[in-house]
Amino acid sequence: MELCIRFWEEQIKAQPFWVLVPFFLGFLMVLKSAVASLRWVYIYFLRPAKDLKKYGSWAVVTGPTDGIGKGLAFELARKHLNLVLVGRNPEKLKEVSDAIKSRYGGIQIRNVVVDLAGDLSEGIERFRKVIEGLDVGVLVNCAGVAFPYARFLHEVDEELLKDVIQVNVEAINRVTKVVLPGMLRRKRGAIVNIGSGSVTATPSYPLVSVYAATKAYVHHLSRNLHVDCKLKGIDVQCQVPLLVATKMIRIKKTNLFTPSPEKYSKASIRWIGYDHTCVPYWPHSIQTILIRALPESLVDWIYFRYHLNMRKKGQHRDFMKKQ
Repeated sequence: MELCIRFWEEQIKAQPFWVLVPFFLGFLMVLKSAVASLRWVYIYFLRPAKDLKKYGSWAVVTGPTDGIGKGLAFELARKHLNLVLVGRNPEKLKEVSDAIKSRYGGIQIRNVVVDLAGDLSEGIERFRKVIEGLDVGVLVNCAGVAFPYARFLHEVDEELLKDVIQVNVEAINRVTKVVLPGMLRRKRGAIVNIGSGSVTATPSYPLVSVYAATKAYVHHLSRNLHVDCKLKGIDVQCQVPLLVATKMIRIKKTNLFTPSPEKYSKASIRWIGYDHTCVPYWPHSIQTILIRALPESLVDWIYFRYHLNMRKKGQHRDFMKKQ
């Protein structure tokens, strides 16, 4: 072994300076990649989840009746947190809360009927009264509105435009503004905002521009609040899913890269309290890395063609409904 080491020392010393510099730079790059790979494996498969009850005994979830919001409501209950469920449909809220109670006995649940696309002033005041005095430790802003199908900006009707902007931008501010003062008083809490891969994975998201822009707002708001609140004991995070099989994006079939909301939520819950921005589901992380490695112009072209096809199918569905 010692002879081997001496051999390599002599070989290195024999090399001219102009050879050694790129050699060591290359070695550092390989070492950096190896460390990054090991860190990726650790955080996705080995790092323990945080004890969410340390933030508080109650969690608030908006948009809990379908998709990721519903999955996260069940996961938070599994972590023994009481729930405040905020949605617009009282029947669906009762259905979800009854299902959670039947699976996780002893969980307290309060349902708040708020149409985040409607009169926010009245709904937010009702929400404020419900959480008054509760030890709310976790807030998950999951409610969102997307286009039924891709379309150019001038083709988006005014009502849909208003709903997308109000629910995805205004409502997240109003709900967070109600919950945050209690967290600041207690000096602990976690706020999770659900973002979108249309912002962080792709350079653009053509024909779905308003939705993507609202999610860019969510991403930047989360990043700023993370800095605002970190020293006060509050972890603010933007979680970034790519495709998940939900009603909102009209996908029913699941696969490795398009998980069910339940499977995605199990990954999501493990990330709460870590990092200001994250891609919780590991196959989505791989997709993001691969997409970012491609030339931006190529990614723009691929998504533009894909969304043009979605627009054509959506327009055909609208036409058939009118017949």
